Amino acid sequence: MIKFDNVKIANKTKIETVIKNLEKRNIAGYYAENKEEALKMLLKMIPEGSTVGKGGSETLNQVGIIPILQKGNYTYLDSFASSDMKEQKEIKRKIFYADYMLTSANAITMDGEIVNIDGTGNRMAAVIWGPDKVIFVVGSNKIVGSLDDAIGRIKSDACPANCVRLGKKTPCVATGKCGDCMSLGNTICCHTVITRYSSIPKRMYVIMVNEALGF
Repeated sequence: MIKFDNVKIANKTKIETVIKNLEKRNIAGYYAENKEEALKMLLKMIPEGSTVGKGGSETLNQVGIIPILQKGNYTYLDSFASSDMKEQKEIKRKIFYADYMLTSANAITMDGEIVNIDGTGNRMAAVIWGPDKVIFVVGSNKIVGSLDDAIGRIKSDACPANCVRLGKKTPCVATGKCGDCMSLGNTICCHTVITRYSSIPKRMYVIMVNEALGF
């Protein structure tokens, strides 16, 4: 039986390596022991009165930031809050002008490369260019060795679970294995984005959490 404390200690070492390598990519990294500590960090980083956009993220739901943004002194932009497609599109556009963009990562390499696969691409488009600040919250389960490992992890772990969550009819839902599908209205693996460096100083931040969070 694996002793949990040993896993936490090993993961902390991994996270410290990731944070060091994020820094050389002009991305600030922070260590959080658990999701409660990550939430406190987020609230310190986002001033009240800010406009905050969010990409689809189970990690952010688990951390507990969403109800605080909804009820607190923030202008909170979440396209999933509306079932109207036209309104969703408008909210996604408004996120580009937000003070803060919150999201997670599908995978992050030990060398500090942040890897995501998107369906419509609005989440990663905002990460690449738009909001003044971008904050990723990433669980230790997302750490991988290489870019190839990152793509493999996303296709085997993240995408099938997200397709189930979104009610998609894809091969990975039926078999648990990526089928490189190209099905209109179902495929969520449309855009692969590797963030290897931030060209704008003090724009990107990563809170690495020593817990398994998200898909």
